[in-house]
Amino acid sequence: MLRRKLESSGAVLVEGAKWCGKTTTAAQVARSELYFNNPDMRGHISDLLHTAPRRLLQGEAPMLLDEWQQEPSVWDAVRFEVDQRGEFGQFILTGSAVPADVSQIQHSGTGRIARVRMRPMSLFESGESSGEVSLAALFAGAREVEGKREMGLEELAYLISRGGWPGALGLSPSAALDTALNYYEGVVNTDMSRVDGVRRSPDRVRALLRAYARSMGTQTTLARLAADIGAGEPHPPAVATVADYVEALRKIFVIEEVENWTPLLRSRIPMRKSPTRYFTDPSIALAALGAGPEQLMQDLASMGLFFENMVIRDLRVYAEALQGEVHHFLDKNGLEVDALICLRNGQYGLVEIKLGGHKADEGAATLLKFAGKVDTRHAPAPSFLMVLIGVGTYAYRRDDGVLVVPLSTLRM
Repeated sequence: MLRRKLESSGAVLVEGAKWCGKTTTAAQVARSELYFNNPDMRGHISDLLHTAPRRLLQGEAPMLLDEWQQEPSVWDAVRFEVDQRGEFGQFILTGSAVPADVSQIQHSGTGRIARVRMRPMSLFESGESSGEVSLAALFAGAREVEGKREMGLEELAYLISRGGWPGALGLSPSAALDTALNYYEGVVNTDMSRVDGVRRSPDRVRALLRAYARSMGTQTTLARLAADIGAGEPHPPAVATVADYVEALRKIFVIEEVENWTPLLRSRIPMRKSPTRYFTDPSIALAALGAGPEQLMQDLASMGLFFENMVIRDLRVYAEALQGEVHHFLDKNGLEVDALICLRNGQYGLVEIKLGGHKADEGAATLLKFAGKVDTRHAPAPSFLMVLIGVGTYAYRRDDGVLVVPLSTLRM
């Protein structure tokens, strides 16, 4: 994705959660680097930005500008330099937060700086998916699927709890699980106040993350989150305060909602507009609740929700590589489809998420009901109907045309 963007834009911003591999990935493409978080260079970089910014940006292209948000004025310097050079593929900016002081940025960068969202690794990227079922192939017209990758409940619980953090790969299971906990503690104690210079209570951040984890996969409102946080407290937080905290979590890419999709249906049932709430990685939610694989194994209903968040993470990774997006569908009659993978060319696929293959019939019934409501006079029929499962071995096509696919066999 990064290489593709560099071919059509003067600069590319790679943004996403800390520790998801932005710098490592960008460094594989860059031919020169400038690290804004280097303490030995911080004063020198700041001086040059104010006196001779073009001199600071001299280096073989593409040049990596890591953690650029620490010196937001470099944004305008990059935009100007891109204009002066008139060539694509000049700079790669990486950042794990939106700049605290956007007043230093005078131009949006539209037409000069493209964006790529990077997330923790999917199961295919971390090597836990066989990748035998390709979304790209399904959108290209493939009707049959074949794949085999046995994954039991215990392994799945571990992978949900470990998350997709590159730094956790190759560690012992206990050390790998600590990676997500360390990330969570950094968010609570440092990142939430550093993002915009506003000091926020760590205890309040913890309470919000717990409430958000309990609301994962729902369209809960900020008012309900505030009520959950303040349950039993003499002075519960105001909705405005919760909104401020939620926005800070967005800015550091801890949470990421899924917007509801409005297709062309034959019926005129009103659509719900509230986004569905998820974390950028399910391991953050588990860390917030102080839970791990053992607790998931004891509560399969909750495990299903955490698995759903992991599926959404993986589908977003795959969809964006195909120049698409992931949406949710929920109408006011309660018809719900967990995920719709929507490509730029108008194609889309429907996905229901089930923890175990024994619920494939239930998922298939929902997908077929939705597909029957699509007004194909004004919109294309879905490219595929898929029940994505956690615990299972084989990928196959049912007699009704619905695909049953273990997440451990999927790739883009």
